[in-house]
Amino acid sequence: HPLVSIGTLVAFTTLQSGLLRPSVMLLSTGVDIQSSLALFGRIFEYLDLRPDIEEPERPAALPARVTGAVRFDEVGFAYDADREVLSGIDIDVPAGSSLAIVGETGSGKTTLGYLVARLYDVTSGRVTVDGIDVRDLSFADLSATVGVVSQETYLFHSSVADNLRFAKPDATETELHAAARAAQIHDHIMSLPDGYDTLVGERGYRFSGGEKQRLAVARAILRNPPIMVLDEATSALDTRTEREVQAAIDTLSANRTTITIAHRLSTIRDADQIVVLDRGRVVERGTHRELVERNGFYAELLARDTFEDVVGALES
Repeated sequence: HPLVSIGTLVAFTTLQSGLLRPSVMLLSTGVDIQSSLALFGRIFEYLDLRPDIEEPERPAALPARVTGAVRFDEVGFAYDADREVLSGIDIDVPAGSSLAIVGETGSGKTTLGYLVARLYDVTSGRVTVDGIDVRDLSFADLSATVGVVSQETYLFHSSVADNLRFAKPDATETELHAAARAAQIHDHIMSLPDGYDTLVGERGYRFSGGEKQRLAVARAILRNPPIMVLDEATSALDTRTEREVQAAIDTLSANRTTITIAHRLSTIRDADQIVVLDRGRVVERGTHRELVERNGFYAELLARDTFEDVVGALES
């Protein structure tokens, strides 16, 4: 048998690699297709879910000037049929007044506050704003009417200005600065390398808890809603930072209906009305002085809160 020439060997090797490479790529494509099918299956399963909160087909029209009167009318709520979280809640919050909701962990405080913003829908009864059921309002009207400042502040990986404009996309630079000053965060922003153009980092990791909370307050001031829901906005902060954030919140709360879900009772002493929840029911209501004189559930919570503050101060 004649020996294979060098030219034939090179040609065969080149042909072999030319055939193998497409085969390997084809096999790899098959793996990608199988992975993509599984991924798309999960995506389409999510997209096919029916939203729990649906916008009404024919939303009710809010008055030209929303006063911000809120009413809980025999409200009941349950996450599932076997566990009722709220029952028989009947509270009237006049326009421009302040309501504080206090109680033990798990008493339904946060759920009650979030019903106003329609983050949940009531199981029974209704929640109204200026006499209109929140379920009858469009999402846009409800978002413009009710603002929420929660304990957990979400910031996007973008500039400080972009994060503030999330509340009001057409806000001018003057409006941004005014809102930041009111929230007592302007000076800190200006001390950053790029000022309002500084990237906050993923979920705001470049900012402390108090700074993020004041940015959240600034966003709420920009939106300027007639109703504010404050969900334990200072509970995770140290005493000094809490005072700074509370001063910003006091500015935000002025001349608007405010519903505060309170963890530290020292922040709600001046509320026009305090409601005490226990296991989803209103067990006491009144002003701070009235509830202290009653020497009941609220007084017990206040004594415990004061003791914890004293212990915390001694430890620090």
